[in-house]
Amino acid sequence: MSFDRLREKEVAITGIGQSEVGRPSSKSAMQLTVDACREAIADAGLHRDDIDGIVSWPGDNNNGDAFSPVGPNALIGTMGLKVNWFGGGYEGPGPIAGIINGAAAIAAGLCNHVLVFRTITESSRRLVDKTASALTNKTVGRDTSFFWQWYTPFNVLSGINLMAMYAQRHFYEFGTTEEQLAQIALTCRANAALNEKAVFRKPLSMDDYMAARYISTPLRLLDCDVHCDASTAIILSRRDAAKDCKNTPIRIEAVGSALHQPWSWDQIDLTGMAAQDAAAMMWARTDYQPADVGSAQLYDGFSILTLLWLEALGLCPKGEGGRFIEGGQRIALNGELPINTNGGQLSGGRTHGLGYVHEACSQLWQRAGARQTRAHDVAVVAAGGGPLAGSVLLVKE
Repeated sequence: MSFDRLREKEVAITGIGQSEVGRPSSKSAMQLTVDACREAIADAGLHRDDIDGIVSWPGDNNNGDAFSPVGPNALIGTMGLKVNWFGGGYEGPGPIAGIINGAAAIAAGLCNHVLVFRTITESSRRLVDKTASALTNKTVGRDTSFFWQWYTPFNVLSGINLMAMYAQRHFYEFGTTEEQLAQIALTCRANAALNEKAVFRKPLSMDDYMAARYISTPLRLLDCDVHCDASTAIILSRRDAAKDCKNTPIRIEAVGSALHQPWSWDQIDLTGMAAQDAAAMMWARTDYQPADVGSAQLYDGFSILTLLWLEALGLCPKGEGGRFIEGGQRIALNGELPINTNGGQLSGGRTHGLGYVHEACSQLWQRAGARQTRAHDVAVVAAGGGPLAGSVLLVKE
């Protein structure tokens, strides 16, 4: 390979912050954002004037929309930031694109400390518009867009209509069962019970799961993430500058953002999707192996996506995801591979990507309280599904 695979290793996470997670919140989107960003800057031991880069996903394109109510341009003015680089855009490797883009900006020498944030207010918006969180509302001009022109004629109105097809295909190809898939939701709920910010903390049983109504067979209501109002912020720092920050740096060991298939939900491998390309790129940029991972924060916009990430990342063999999670012991907090330790998006709340990075750092810094796993130095974060996928390998120095 001709690319310099060491560039992201010169970037570290030095601080994290998160606002309240409301369903809904009484705070404005901007107040939630400022709360998270101030907390992250203070956590890193930095000051506002130290921040010389800022990025979010999907950025200012959807300003005022519940999916992206605050972008970098708006926040620069509100917080009085003076930055040398800023970025944001809808395309790219999904919800953690801000981490990858911010790390690239630092590695390129454009800035020293980048504020990465993600704000979402779908819960409060749904009080006045029940379709606010529909996937079709996130693409402007959907009937004529490259993406949606293939789906709207067939009345595909929600992401779950697409995800259900992949789940059914996985069931058919590999014998995965609903009882096995249920362990993603059950594990997330058990972890959420220990997270005081989580939206849903009430105990969840297999009977509860099986009694939940189908939304799009074979996926049930409990296979879908829960909307909330929240903001999450992460501080990225140049590695040598990170040494002067308050926390032990968490190095960005490797990133994955590849897409070697057509940009669409119906990709070549219906049981792998873009996750397998992003994962393969990430592992090609590090000497670490899947066996080194101590915790995994894997996208659970729908439960089947977590299963596909487990396989794509090599955390279990291809086609063995159902059997790997069966019974839930392996993926529990005290298991060999704890996943979605804050409750994920299925129970913790749809913080949409950056919440996974926040939780991974909480675990690596051993700040997770009652949900803290055994001490470990390597964690993986993966976000997105379908045509958008990105992964990051984090190592505590």
